[in-house]
Amino acid sequence: MTDQEERTVASGSPVPQPDERAWRRRLTVEVWIVLGLSLGRSGVYAIVNIVDRLTVGPALGDQSTTLNPSLSPRPWLDLTYQVLAIGFALMPVTLALYLLSANGRSAVRRIGLTFTRPLRDLGVGVGLAALIGIPGLGLYAAARAMGMAVEVQASALGTYWWTVPMLILLALKDALLEEVVAVGYLMERLRDLRWREPAIVVASAALRGSYHLYQGWGALLGNFVMGLVFAEYYRRRRRVMPLVVAHTVMDMTVFIGYALLPADLRASLHLG
Repeated sequence: MTDQEERTVASGSPVPQPDERAWRRRLTVEVWIVLGLSLGRSGVYAIVNIVDRLTVGPALGDQSTTLNPSLSPRPWLDLTYQVLAIGFALMPVTLALYLLSANGRSAVRRIGLTFTRPLRDLGVGVGLAALIGIPGLGLYAAARAMGMAVEVQASALGTYWWTVPMLILLALKDALLEEVVAVGYLMERLRDLRWREPAIVVASAALRGSYHLYQGWGALLGNFVMGLVFAEYYRRRRRVMPLVVAHTVMDMTVFIGYALLPADLRASLHLG
């Protein structure tokens, strides 16, 4: 049953409805607003950023980017800023779930963001992390060797008691934002708009690739492929939780592994 079909009052009398075209136009505007506040905005900035990198002078392979920078030289302020940044970054997730919960429907059940299958979700998530993460590291190394990717520094946080817990939270934040918005929300809304299934899968993957473009062409390709796999899994299973698990595991491995590697070893591996 669609949202439109559910819009009736308890007495059974139909609520006056806009026509189909007006309803579709409203959903389209809604999608643009959600993306404009979150990953769509990141995609636009990433496009501008890659243009900047390609025209600034040094070759792309000689440039670098930092995923989790320190936000203050004072540890307690850095921790405060990091917590605030995570909280505000998750607001689009809250908005997307709120919009999907129209007419009293549970958004978390609708997209499968529940804990009803913990062992299965964990197993699938770890499997997807291995399926995507291991070839992804190889693709990154190849792209770096060909000068098609910037040097990615996964963490620039200092060594404090809260560094590892914060990196775990940052990984979870990225996973929730990307999987809920780029997969759960976007694919549900495009389905409401009567898009065809292949187009929905490609649109979700293209969005994922776009906001990683600032890391170079290898990141664009790798994340587009990851997006195809994740979107196809969601299309078949309608569960986003395993994708959140997989994304969190991959980011935790990269973030924490990078932070724990000695600086000289990172340099020998061309990791900054």
